Order: sequence, then C-alpha cells, then structure tokens
Amino acid sequence: MTSPRHIAVIDIGKTNAKLALVDLDTLTEVAVVTRPNVVQAGPPWPHYDVDGHWAFLLEALAKFHSDYRVDAISVTTHGACAALLAPDGSLAAPILDYEHEYPSSIIAAYDAIKPDFAQTGSPRMFGGLNIGAQLHYQFATVPALRDRTAQIVTYPQFWGHRLTGVSATDVTSLGCHSDLWNPHTGTFSDLPGALGILDKIASVRAPSDILGPLLPEIAEATGLAPNTPVCVGIHDSNASLYPHVISRNEPACVVSTGTWVIAMSLTGDEAAAVPPLDQTRDTLINVNARGQAVPSARFMGGREYEIVQNGQPYTPTQQETAAVLQRSLMLLPSVETGTGPFQGQTMHWNGIEPPIGSGERSVALSFYLALMTGTCLDLINGKGPIIVEGPFARNAEFVTMLKAITGRSVCESEAATGTSIGAALLFSGSDQRPAVFGQAEMAEPDQGFSNYAERWKAAVQLRT
Repeated sequence: MTSPRHIAVIDIGKTNAKLALVDLDTLTEVAVVTRPNVVQAGPPWPHYDVDGHWAFLLEALAKFHSDYRVDAISVTTHGACAALLAPDGSLAAPILDYEHEYPSSIIAAYDAIKPDFAQTGSPRMFGGLNIGAQLHYQFATVPALRDRTAQIVTYPQFWGHRLTGVSATDVTSLGCHSDLWNPHTGTFSDLPGALGILDKIASVRAPSDILGPLLPEIAEATGLAPNTPVCVGIHDSNASLYPHVISRNEPACVVSTGTWVIAMSLTGDEAAAVPPLDQTRDTLINVNARGQAVPSARFMGGREYEIVQNGQPYTPTQQETAAVLQRSLMLLPSVETGTGPFQGQTMHWNGIEPPIGSGERSVALSFYLALMTGTCLDLINGKGPIIVEGPFARNAEFVTMLKAITGRSVCESEAATGTSIGAALLFSGSDQRPAVFGQAEMAEPDQGFSNYAERWKAAVQLRT
C-alpha cells in the first residue's frame, strides 16, 4: 500500500476551526482555511457550534480533494473537551464550552472527589478545564443525561467518529489535565469510578492508530475515496510536540502558541523522573503520543494578546523597541488572572500605559508574553534548545526576549500551523522524521534585552 502524501488535518482550536492540507513529503502546508470558533449561548449550557464546523469541514474537504487530492485525514483539537454520544451515535447533549463557570455548590462537590495532583498531574483549574469537572457538572445538572449517554469520546475522536462511525479516546486528550488519567501508570485515575462512567469511556487508542475508513455518506458528500483512512487524532499541543518526540534523543523544549501558550519539556530520557511541579502556578503533566509524561506549564497568552491589543495589532519599528527597553515600559502579570504562573495577580503597567494601536504597546506586550513563557520554562526545569511553534514564532520581539531571558538557543518554526504538521506526521509511519523542519535560529540579543528581563522579574517579585 502506498503511503499517503496529502493529509487533510482537521484542527479545532479554541479561537478558530481550521482545515489544513499538509504535503507529508515536504512537511509543508499546501492550503489552510479557517472559520471562527464562536461559542453558542445555550441551552442547556454554552456549547460549540459543531454543526457549523461540520458543514465548513465537509465543504473544505471537497474543495481540497478537487484541487489537490486528499489521501488521508488526521484530527487535532484543543483539550479539555469531551462529547457525550447517545446509543445511535448522535450527541446526547451539546458539547460544553470549557470556559463555562459552575455554581459554588457544584465546584465544592467536585473538589470532594477530584483525585490528588500527585496521582493525575492535573491541577484544579477554572471552569471546565478539567474534563472530569465538566462531566460532573453535566450529570449533576441533567441527571437523566447519564442514562442517555452510551459513550464518552474526547474531542479529536468526536470528529473522527463523525467521519468513520468508530468511537475512541486517545492518550494525549485523556492526559491533558482531565483528572481522568494517571500519567505515571498510563491507566485511568480513580475519578471515572467515582463518577460511575468507567464503562462509558470509549476505548483508549494511540493517536497514530487508524480509526477507520470514511463512512459511505461522507465519501459521497466530499468526493473522497471511500477507503480514505482517518487516524485516531491528537490533542493540539501534543501535535506540536510530536515531530520532536519521534526524532529527538536530547533534552529540548517546545513552546506551542495560540490561544494558550504551553511550554513542554522533553528530557531525552524515557526513564527520567518528572521534576517537582507547583500546581498553584499552572504547571501540569501532559501525556505525549507515546503515552509518556511531559512536564508542562501554561498561560492564556494568545487570549492576553487579543485583550491588550484590542483588535489593533501594530508592527513596531526598531526605534520603538529601543524606546521600550530604555524607558523600562513594562506590562506586569496577569492579564488573564485565572491561569498561568501568576494567578490572582492583576495586570499593571510599569510606566504610562501606551495607547492602543501604538508600537510601544505592541513591544511591551510581546516582551511580557516572552517573559511569562520564560517563567513557565523555569517552572518545568526545561533544558536544551527551545522551539517556538504557532503565531508567536513570527513575533520578533517575543522571540528575541525569550532568548534573552533563557540564555538558550531559540528556533522559530516557519510552519503556519505547527499543530497541523504534527498531526499529519501521525501518518508518517517512521520514527526518523526530522524535528528541525522549517526552523530558523535567531542572532544573539544585545544586553539591553537581558537587563530589561531582570528588571521585569524584580518588578514582579515586588508585587507577589
């Protein structure tokens, strides 16, 4: 059988839904289309517009196949998301938005059954960022829903199920701060038993397994061949990590950027112990595509970028960058107070707040995001070169400051969507794929950046 070349990647992020066509021979994106991931208000709770996404994806698959040919389909999505399937395979309830916040009584009841961080590597997070908290809320709010639910699938596999009719979960989505998984043993935690759902969770598969071929009606609607394979799929941050998992034997860190900035540490040694993690600072253990524990830390950097820029991004000049360094104009944490290494702290401008749409505001924000990322890397004891994936890889001020604060090699991925390349590589069938595709290493920053970083850290320390 000939290996597939053109992989259509369904990539559902928190901000946008995408379809990318990846050429597996060249590890490049041939085409990308997107639509906003707008949350629907309800009832019965805020939920994702899966029907709108589905219509968009079918149309785009047909277009990609007509223009280029689609040989296979991979799926990657944001974490903290599960779908409840009825016996006929339809949704038993709308898919809950993880940012929905629950009543205090629901929160207290869940906290009473949540497994310890030592077991799951999963800290208590706001809203439904723990899948276990989502499931508890849904079943507590709509008691009849438990009986209507035949199977629970994680989000990449929801889309795989719509394509193939086959249900599954994957290790990276279960291992993504769900509270449902024990990354140390590679088995379920105590929570599924406490929730009474152990028999409802679909079978756990490796992301690179083939879920099945397309359903006949999907092949007919898109023009794709009926035997087009669909893989199980993968959590998006782990998709960014995957090329490096399969090809690196030395320590390195991958920074996946989007709505979330997630710093992940590869030790280069499968037997290496996970370093001590501080769950109060949004550190956690992710699980990679091989089922291995990955020390991680995160904050909502993309969301913070959008809030501070207020829809008016600006490409700064060298003079504006120099002015921010000289005046020590700083943004101090946190813009999003519920996540990240400085939770509970409120953002503060050190100096006069620059106007929206100005170059100095853009520079100070990029520096802030880099310094927050550097803090995350410190918290997970990251070593080796740093590879930045996603939109922040194209932010020169961010990358320069990150190199200054870490003193380590920083490589910028040139792929438009690092998650798409990683998800496509699930079809590579090889453990020898290069992890350095499309990367460029930057020059050494001057001393002004390092001095600024030290002043920022001192200012943050004074506010803690």
